[in-house]
Amino acid sequence: MATEHELNDFLKSVEKRAFKRSVYHVRDEEAALDIVQDSMMKLAQHYGDKPVDELPMLFQRILSNCTLDWFRRKKTRNALFSSMSDFESASDDAEFDLLEAFSGSDESHQIESAEDSTRRKQIFESIEAEIRELPARQREAFLMRYWEDMDVAETATAMGCSEGSVKTHCSRAVHALSKALKARGIQP
Repeated sequence: MATEHELNDFLKSVEKRAFKRSVYHVRDEEAALDIVQDSMMKLAQHYGDKPVDELPMLFQRILSNCTLDWFRRKKTRNALFSSMSDFESASDDAEFDLLEAFSGSDESHQIESAEDSTRRKQIFESIEAEIRELPARQREAFLMRYWEDMDVAETATAMGCSEGSVKTHCSRAVHALSKALKARGIQP
């Protein structure tokens, strides 16, 4: 069973990654912060007595559910207060981290020219924009696998689907990102 100290250490260790993941999903920093805080509270309240090794998967599942709940509430609000809701839409398997392909070492940022720095920033913004345009399940699988370095089994458990579905979502996401970035003139 997790002690209070172990639970606090775990929550501190996942806080930043969970926030980044949520921002990618909901495209709103305040909402993402609320989602992460709600997820942490639910983990502490309902599963704080679980063994430490079970906490990562439980937290990922809670975070996914809180994100889905946010989208459901948003859809309901939009249906009540406007005639159109704003859902994302977009359309094989590569084992590389797209964001890392364009990142440099910390030292390179100190000696690179302003032009290179601006170009790098534009590339990162383009990558982030294309990730936000992925369908929700593809984006979720992609971020868990390549951003959070979760393996296929962990991602499947967190998403509540089969390992084959995770592989399909990731493959489609990588293919869509590659195609979209090539169309923008960005080559990894």
